[in-house]
Amino acid sequence: MRNAFAQEILEIARRDSRLIVLSADIGNRLFDKLKSEFPSRFYNTGVAVSGFCPICYTITPFITYRCYEQIRIDICYHEMPVVIVGTGAGLSYASLGATHHSCEDIAIMRVLPGMHVAAPADAQEVKACLRAAINLGKPVYIRIGKKGEPVLYEDVPDFEFGRWSILQEGSNVCLLSTGNMIANALESAKRLKEKGVDASVVNCASIKPLDEDMLREIFNRFNLVATIEEHSLIGGFGSAVTEWAVDHRMSANNLIRFGTKDVFLHQLGEQQYARKQHGLDSDTIVGKILNCLAGV
Repeated sequence: MRNAFAQEILEIARRDSRLIVLSADIGNRLFDKLKSEFPSRFYNTGVAVSGFCPICYTITPFITYRCYEQIRIDICYHEMPVVIVGTGAGLSYASLGATHHSCEDIAIMRVLPGMHVAAPADAQEVKACLRAAINLGKPVYIRIGKKGEPVLYEDVPDFEFGRWSILQEGSNVCLLSTGNMIANALESAKRLKEKGVDASVVNCASIKPLDEDMLREIFNRFNLVATIEEHSLIGGFGSAVTEWAVDHRMSANNLIRFGTKDVFLHQLGEQQYARKQHGLDSDTIVGKILNCLAGV
């Protein structure tokens, strides 16, 4: 996803002279081509409020938590057309420890007035999301993976803020997932099918705003709805769905949420290991859904 993001930035920069890229503490060669072709349109640090369309990019916790006040005031308060991209979101950097984990970024970013939040599912959707963010002309936060995420789309899909896409139709349970957990949701749906449970899978790349039309349809249709995210259960995507359900008098009794626990993970391991510690592996997801359907 990271390489696809950099390539798409380059392609857009060739067509749109307004585009500049702001980054910080990135020493790799990700943007070498961009810097070579457009040396005056790449800044390793700083802020631009001169009619440009800035894109700020670095590792997720460092581009959200460390500079939150600047995002709130300099970007959101002034409704600046700035795209903030956090790479290695969630548990992508699991082996580097809690300093590099980002399981609270959706919570703090979605609460900002005027901020749009998105989590594309794969490298192809990264391109679509980035294009939509630039065209929107408003504050946008995009959380992406690091590298090696499964490719789910053969071509660049349609993406629109406030609209979701159904990846798989089912009748028994609906799995709402976002970002790099979409592949895990599809795997869980496959395993549920083997147990006789027909699951729908929805790609909820737009976290703020939610797709309210689809949510209304889903809650009216399914007896069990599950949200799956690589983010804290507190304040994340699942919380946003729960808030919507309560505000719109939908029953939250048929909602189950999967996300990271309210703890810092002190054990070191790769992403799959960290997911298992938080109950985000397919075994745990499938088991809990089956128990809920059985009324356990």
